[in-house]
Amino acid sequence: MIDRFQEQLQAMQMLSKAQEVTADNLANINTPGFRGSILFHRVLQEQIDGQTVTRTEAMQQINMEQGILEPTGNPFDLGIEGEGFFVVEQDGDSFLTRDGRFHINSDGYLVNSSGGRVSGQAGPVHLPEYFQGLDSQTDRMEVEVGSDGTVRVNDEVMDKIRVVEVDDPSNLERRGNSYFALSEEGTLVEENSSTILQGYFEKGNVNPLNEMVDMMRNMQMFEAQQRILRSNDEILGQATNSLGRF
Repeated sequence: MIDRFQEQLQAMQMLSKAQEVTADNLANINTPGFRGSILFHRVLQEQIDGQTVTRTEAMQQINMEQGILEPTGNPFDLGIEGEGFFVVEQDGDSFLTRDGRFHINSDGYLVNSSGGRVSGQAGPVHLPEYFQGLDSQTDRMEVEVGSDGTVRVNDEVMDKIRVVEVDDPSNLERRGNSYFALSEEGTLVEENSSTILQGYFEKGNVNPLNEMVDMMRNMQMFEAQQRILRSNDEILGQATNSLGRF
């Protein structure tokens, strides 16, 4: 009987975790470049006092499905088609991101909305020529980003935006809503098949309908486990009262 209580409690804990993941996905529907989380269960066996004990562990992984690429017409908005990530340097650390809403700051660096500098092949992408051209009131000052990340200002090659892929997405660790870091076990792949689309940004890859269905199902399963737990508690109470008569 006690084992039944443990099974119900473990199931309720996993359902609570699943509900947290679903709620976080729904809260970030409108976060550009957001990658939703997927929860799955892993069955583990271990030896305790000579007996094999089986337990279930909840595991969380990043959903790598492609999000919708939304056109903006802004030459500094960049979207990735494929599994690659931009590399952004901020506060002395490097992060991976799919959020490509960039702009040129006052120092001429290509940065994101948080001020993180976008990495190129030669370090942070630096385009002082862009502002110099604007100051000189030149007839045109065009920034072009090719599908391979090559950055040109008025047809002159300036740098190439660094796009990397991860050998195993399970090694990604979330840092806020748009940043990811790589665990010690993971490695980056510099050569990749991803392409960059200029004038686009990627929307979050969360499907609100699927998440709402999951939320309702989790609630129903949680309530069912509660009913089973109460039923087992009543049976145990009745058995205890019966034993007390002897």
